[in-house]
Amino acid sequence: MVHHSGSIQSFKQQKGMNMSKSEIAKETSLKPSRRSLPCLVQNYACSKSLSQSTSLFRSVESESQAPTSLTSVSADKTEQVNAEDRKDFVLKCSFADLSDFCLALGKDKDYLDESEHANYDRSLLIKDFVPKDNSESKRRLPKNDMNYIASSGLLFKDGKKRIDYILVYRKSNVQYDKRNTFEKNLRAEGLMLEKEPAVANADIMFIKIHIPWDTLCKYAERLNIRMPFRKKSYYTDGRNKSMGRVHSYFRRLKKWMSQNPMVLDKTAFPELEESDCYTGPFSRARIHHFIINNKDTFFSNATRSRIVYHMLQHTKYENGISKVGICKLINNGSYIAAFPPHEGAYKSSQPIKTHGPQNNRHLLYERWARWGMWYKHQPLDLIRLYFGEKIGLYFAWLGWYTGMLIPAALVGLCVFFYGICTMNASQVSQEICKATEVFMCPLCDKNCSLQRLNDSCIYAKVTYLFDNGGTVFFAIFMAIWATVFLEFWKRRRSTLTYTWDLIEWEEEEETLRPQFEAKYYQMERVNPISGKPEPHQPSSDKVSRLLVSISGIFFMISLVITAVFAVVVYRLVVMEQFASFKWNFIKQHWQFATSAAAVCINFVIIMVLNLAYEKIAYLLTNLEYPRTESEWENSFALKMFLFQFVNLNSSIFYIAFFLGRFVGHPGNYNKLFNRWRLEECHPSGCLIDLCLQMGVIMFLKQIWNNFMELGYPLIQNWWSRHKIKRGIQDASIPQWENDWNLQPMNIHGLMDEYLEMVLQFGFTTIFVAAFPLAPLLALLNNIIEIRLDAYKFVTQWRRPLPARATDIGIWYGILEGIGILAVITNAFVIAITSDYIPRFVYEYKYGPCASHFEYGENCLKGYVNNSLSFFDLSELGMGKSGYCRYRDYRGPPWSSRPYEFTLQYWHILAARLAFIIVFEHLVFGIKSFIAYLIPDVPKNLYDRIRREKYLVQEMMYEAELEHLQQQRRKSGHPVHHEWP
Repeated sequence: MVHHSGSIQSFKQQKGMNMSKSEIAKETSLKPSRRSLPCLVQNYACSKSLSQSTSLFRSVESESQAPTSLTSVSADKTEQVNAEDRKDFVLKCSFADLSDFCLALGKDKDYLDESEHANYDRSLLIKDFVPKDNSESKRRLPKNDMNYIASSGLLFKDGKKRIDYILVYRKSNVQYDKRNTFEKNLRAEGLMLEKEPAVANADIMFIKIHIPWDTLCKYAERLNIRMPFRKKSYYTDGRNKSMGRVHSYFRRLKKWMSQNPMVLDKTAFPELEESDCYTGPFSRARIHHFIINNKDTFFSNATRSRIVYHMLQHTKYENGISKVGICKLINNGSYIAAFPPHEGAYKSSQPIKTHGPQNNRHLLYERWARWGMWYKHQPLDLIRLYFGEKIGLYFAWLGWYTGMLIPAALVGLCVFFYGICTMNASQVSQEICKATEVFMCPLCDKNCSLQRLNDSCIYAKVTYLFDNGGTVFFAIFMAIWATVFLEFWKRRRSTLTYTWDLIEWEEEEETLRPQFEAKYYQMERVNPISGKPEPHQPSSDKVSRLLVSISGIFFMISLVITAVFAVVVYRLVVMEQFASFKWNFIKQHWQFATSAAAVCINFVIIMVLNLAYEKIAYLLTNLEYPRTESEWENSFALKMFLFQFVNLNSSIFYIAFFLGRFVGHPGNYNKLFNRWRLEECHPSGCLIDLCLQMGVIMFLKQIWNNFMELGYPLIQNWWSRHKIKRGIQDASIPQWENDWNLQPMNIHGLMDEYLEMVLQFGFTTIFVAAFPLAPLLALLNNIIEIRLDAYKFVTQWRRPLPARATDIGIWYGILEGIGILAVITNAFVIAITSDYIPRFVYEYKYGPCASHFEYGENCLKGYVNNSLSFFDLSELGMGKSGYCRYRDYRGPPWSSRPYEFTLQYWHILAARLAFIIVFEHLVFGIKSFIAYLIPDVPKNLYDRIRREKYLVQEMMYEAELEHLQQQRRKSGHPVHHEWP
């Protein structure tokens, strides 16, 4: 049982006014229970919105055909209340308001009728929302009123209607019938259109689109767009007050500390009120519940653009089921572009500090896209407001990834500096540098001579920088780092989806791709969601097309392997030439010259093949005939990732796991095609070649990507502006024509941006044991990448459609797969490529510490001599006698089994396999344990979401109780103020 107080207070009594008992009786209502008080907090903003929205509601009352429950008082009472009292009376929300909110969430419609107003004791609630003095905020916030829109030139010729979308076509195009039909249908749907020719090109015509308020409300309700209706307020108790005092103490303490230079100056950014409000699906019948201070700014520019785009996508241009949508009209050439306009210029002649931002685009440029803001946090809420949630999530993920690279880069730098500090004290380096009487066997057949081991002194020291005692630790650290990065990103994503009101958002049913409809229009099946017949792809046809696509993928992968094989052949051919080169430097360092030239050639092949891969992936994806655009994007993204991942890493895999592994031994070398001797590793090991390969490819690819992302659009836009200035004199170019002259966003959306970063994530994690500076290079690149992408989106590209999304899509699964692959590859790099395991086996099995250990004794003493085998020079036929050394564990020529693998070789092989198994199981166990410990949703956020659901349930409970008591009053039964 829930008992309510029998005392009754009227609104007049709360305002200090006198009323008669009869008037009080007419306003008698049930006082809410204590547990429902938090639900019923009414603040100034809500009250103001209710009073302001009365006129709006009347304007759509005839269309919605829904009765209003706002201020439903009797006629005689209305006569007694003057105008001022009536205005104050409107400021109260009733149980009927709550029932209307329940209806907005799809609840029982019986609650709508016959409601009375209730007055609540607000003394036990937290203080009402006190409106702030907006004089300061108006001075510093972007102007969102019609004066700002007019100053930006984003209005129709009448100076009243704002431009929400732009269509562009050529007058010379003959498909005017389709355009006329399409535009006629758009007007019939409620849009307003106005044509205006281009200033710089007489053949270009712009169509400006405006969506009126009534049409906006109708489609907002149809699309279930969630809008703010009430400020968030929570019930507080003594404990929370004490915690508030603690927080206040820490706030005062924080003022004494120096300000973080990375934090943005919040005074320049708009206060996004919708992030601090409860939201519900918009309804014209309940429009008085929503906070509508201004019809022109109630729906954001992004929301208006999404609604217009939805109408453009669902409007017919010819008779027929599939003759629908602006995308098809662009594909057949009826229109050449469709885009939402930017909010104005991104630069201003007046400084932003004194005059404030002219628009959100100007604010984004000054506080985000400028290169001088490289160290500042990103204004994610403003990015989301201007570009939409999908692009906002990309920049949030990129910023999170960049921030998480800081500890990885610091640890990698420490490992590198540890190698620098201990390089001269390394026993292995010392032995190599002192081996003046040790001669290495020739590394090639014709032009190579005997080489002293101490000639590799520099290479041995450089190798030690990347192959030292911190290598294993750093590999384990990076594997754990990848897990922590992904797990905490899920928490960050959940926070953003809550803040951006995407928790209950579900993507609307996508329309079919035109190619899919045209291919399978004769085979229809009822859609289980919409219940309408639509084209259907038979399973047999789908499987056969997938098999062909998979075959194409394997063919392209084999092509990559062929390209790597060609580079290997090149290395085998030119190493003989470099060994006899005229230049003394190249002749002395012919192995380094061979590797460097091969890396550069390999990079050119990679970039050329990437262009071919994109076209082939496009053809294979179209061959599959995906049903929707999201399916097409996911399939295309997966193919592009597989192609480019194999293309970038195939040569690295060759150097890491195959170079120098199957060369044979002196006197019995393995040869390719019985002609070219296989390449051996440097006397100091193969790790230096792997580091060189990774460093050059990563550095050059980042430079190339940055040029293609920014340099190429800059050149194109400069040429467009040059043509305009050459063709006209002293003409004022409107904003939409300036936008038209910008470059359109990539047709694949954010795929190229994600692909670049995911491939970089692979470089950073997969072979990080061989190149600990990879996180540092990635960090430096990403600091530039964020501002480069920001500058590109704000200044060089047309404004993309502000799309919604709740996550980063297929890329999260790819990142998880890379994290798993990174553990395996790092285990193999440490065990096979580096000399960590041979040193470990020697130290505890064959070295001076194997039988006894004395403090201060170096357990690696004699390791270099132990790791080199002997070969009799007389067997080479060079006319020389004596012995040369080579890297392997084989028996000497005087043993009973010359040149056979020794027992130490098998011990090392067993240790390598054991290390791989132990390392993988240990790291995978740690990764799984960390993933288990870190919840996907922070506990405070989880409690907040549950709290809001609880508040909604309380609203429903009170509305149900009110409804039941009204039923009793109608039937003449007594009201007991409790559940019957």
